[in-house]
Amino acid sequence: MRDTPERTTSELIASIAGRVPLRNLHSQVLWQLGVAIVGGDYPEGSILPSDSELLARFAVSRTVLREALKTLAAKGMIEARARIGTRVLPRQRWNLFDSDVLSWHFETGPDVELLRSLAEIRIGVEVESAALAASRRSDEQAEALLAIANRMGEARTPEEFARTDLAFHRTVAEASGNPFMASVSALVELALTAAFTISSPVEDAALTAAAVKSHTRIARAIQAGDADEARLAMKAVITEGFGRAAARMAENQPKR
Repeated sequence: MRDTPERTTSELIASIAGRVPLRNLHSQVLWQLGVAIVGGDYPEGSILPSDSELLARFAVSRTVLREALKTLAAKGMIEARARIGTRVLPRQRWNLFDSDVLSWHFETGPDVELLRSLAEIRIGVEVESAALAASRRSDEQAEALLAIANRMGEARTPEEFARTDLAFHRTVAEASGNPFMASVSALVELALTAAFTISSPVEDAALTAAAVKSHTRIARAIQAGDADEARLAMKAVITEGFGRAAARMAENQPKR
């Protein structure tokens, strides 16, 4: 099992999203166990080590360990059974909408299929969010979207670009006027920020310019009240982002 690195993917995502990552004992034990389960150190169907072994491993109180295990159970990852122990549940039971669970996937190294699934969920949500925004946005929101798209071209680091990109998609969700669209923005935040741990357009001037252009297309469609164009533009942005990340992953795979 890996020890907690100086800066985890979860902490990077929290930083970009404007959240303060927790650093207490509970969060540290939770992070290490979560990464170990997602990474296969404790495979699906296996029994976790006994409480005494885990207490010795983490050097924490029984209360801290139990709280971490309860949190994992609430995320659908483990289940305690009397006289059997704590079993790792099948992946299909895990709550993949949970930001921690997704962060652990990115920490252990996501595969292309996970990225594809995230892109498909984003298309299902954000494409309609953009269409609704075209009908419901305020003048201030329309102007804000154009301004944020312009700021994307001024970003100098991947994190700075990610924060600006995140602000753009948050504003689209808010402009949709649908509280449910805004409430699922946490998944969008994670998909966006985690993708930047794999590939960022800031690394290439041409890609940065293309990203600015594609986001400006969304902003202008929303400003013009063109729902169909907003849908097409948003789908293109999500598809391009997936393609960029998938290509970078393919480049980094060891050659046989």
